[in-house]
Amino acid sequence: MDDYSLPFWIYLAVVTVIVGGAMKKVLTSHLSTGPTLVAWLGATVLVERLWAFCLPALLLLALIGLAFSLYSWTRTGPPPVTLPTEGKAVFITGCDSGFGNAAVKRLDSLGFDVFATVMDLTGHGARDLQRTCSPHLTLMQVDITQPQQVQQALLDTSAKLGHRGLWGLVNNAGVCVNFGDAELSLMSTFRGCMEVNFFGTLSVTKSFLPLVRQAKGRILTISSPAGDQPFPCLAAYGASKAALNLFTNTLRHELEPWGVHVSTILPSSFKTGHSSNHVYWEQQHKQVLKSLSPSLLEEYGEDYMTETKDLFQSFAKQANPDLSPVINTIVEALLAPQPQARYYAGPGVGLMYFIHSYLPFSISNRFLQKLFLKKKLMPLALRKQSGLDLDPPDLLNNNNSNNNEK
Repeated sequence: MDDYSLPFWIYLAVVTVIVGGAMKKVLTSHLSTGPTLVAWLGATVLVERLWAFCLPALLLLALIGLAFSLYSWTRTGPPPVTLPTEGKAVFITGCDSGFGNAAVKRLDSLGFDVFATVMDLTGHGARDLQRTCSPHLTLMQVDITQPQQVQQALLDTSAKLGHRGLWGLVNNAGVCVNFGDAELSLMSTFRGCMEVNFFGTLSVTKSFLPLVRQAKGRILTISSPAGDQPFPCLAAYGASKAALNLFTNTLRHELEPWGVHVSTILPSSFKTGHSSNHVYWEQQHKQVLKSLSPSLLEEYGEDYMTETKDLFQSFAKQANPDLSPVINTIVEALLAPQPQARYYAGPGVGLMYFIHSYLPFSISNRFLQKLFLKKKLMPLALRKQSGLDLDPPDLLNNNNSNNNEK
């Protein structure tokens, strides 16, 4: 052992820490292939270095055995300890549909006192909750962008809680109302996303913080990977989620001395809200076309924008209809003795963050482009400059078919 210099052991320690951190991140991503990928990556690096320095075979086998034991323990360990729900109250926003609606039903069934906000007390989502949940559920009609309504919700919640604090605040309400290049997106779209996703959540959080501090409870925020990674054609939505992520991370540091845990939940692609509504996509498309100046529309081309709309619709159709990964994560973050700062909810999110965090920028950038929107058309002006065929592929196919028929 004396033949091996100190830098090698430092190198080995650094590699072990990096690979271990990567493995931990991907193991929490609900992926079946991710842990195997990281395990093989770490094993390859370690074996290569160990053989290069001719370490005894016994030590090599011991390290491999230890790695296998740790991996098996993380996959088959005892069930996590959870806190009781008795006497705990949770306030959750955006419960007309999607994550919020499903979370209310689960939390109510677990015995929480749930305060849920909806946009319409007479809507389908509110009626569904009233029909299926227990009398412990309190529904409120709240638009989180309206400070007066937020304050009234705070007063109503405080009155029902009495001397109790609020164990959980789940910031779920949010919107994604844009699709298309940043230059083509309306300023009202940018402001609308910020108003709901950031300022609305900020208003609710600041208002309910005294109740959460009183209970030494938790704040959970449903955010998005688009707030950390530059998804094409989601500039307005991504910017609002980026602001939300930074606020949440800052809040986590500030509230730690108070005993309040702050967590961010980052879901993968799920079918929520208007994602599967064909009429919604058509209305958004027409609204964008009407808002553009003739010169901008000429430079990009209507076919370019139509392709973007079709790609978004196609991506939304492939989204996961099973919301349980996110709902299970909400429950875990509320009941875990030591909740995580970040949760990756749904298949693929952990792998996406692993690529974004550890691989070269060129690879992660290419991965995003291929994963999200696989555009075939360039803007019309660029096609003219490069001398490319100006007809979109589907039109070319139709023209060829017509020629063959003739």
